[in-house]
Amino acid sequence: MKELSKSEVKREALIKATISLVINNGFHATSMSKIAKTAGISPGTIYLYYENKQDLINKVYLHVKENFTTYVFKGYHESVPVEKGFKIIWHQIADFRLKFVEEALFLSHCDNTPIIDEESRKEGIKHIQPLLALWEKGQELGIIKKACPYILYAYTVYPMAFLTNAQQRDEYHLTEENRALAYQMSWDSIKINTNK
Repeated sequence: MKELSKSEVKREALIKATISLVINNGFHATSMSKIAKTAGISPGTIYLYYENKQDLINKVYLHVKENFTTYVFKGYHESVPVEKGFKIIWHQIADFRLKFVEEALFLSHCDNTPIIDEESRKEGIKHIQPLLALWEKGQELGIIKKACPYILYAYTVYPMAFLTNAQQRDEYHLTEENRALAYQMSWDSIKINTNK
């Protein structure tokens, strides 16, 4: 594993500090000076990498979204059957949310509030394109219900986010059995029932 340059170390520190402060204090209470202090660098150094706070938040969001994409779609190929592909992606989203808690919370924060700009939001959507393409393929094949991606996402990914967040608060435990049931309920909510 190659060693990071000083510049890369500072950028990583800024990313981690931004994520931590935004999820714990919110966007508006997270100032550039707080980010610099938490990252252990001088406030002026931030402006070597980012134009302003909005630029910083947008770029951190896209950085985390890229890491999310790399993790979630590893081992997935568009040639696999629709249900198998969905199962791979669903479980890897759950894994990401459980292993990278702060990053997952940061993405949720960004996706559910207007803290990132529209251009970055559109760029972020491109990162989940394989999932959107899988749903579209499933609809064309008569496997997945005809619904817009927002509804499909709301019925499959959001319930899992609720469960993983509840586990982080130690209110619920996503055991293998519970996880299998949660997956099955997600799949059942969007598949076309052919057993009528």
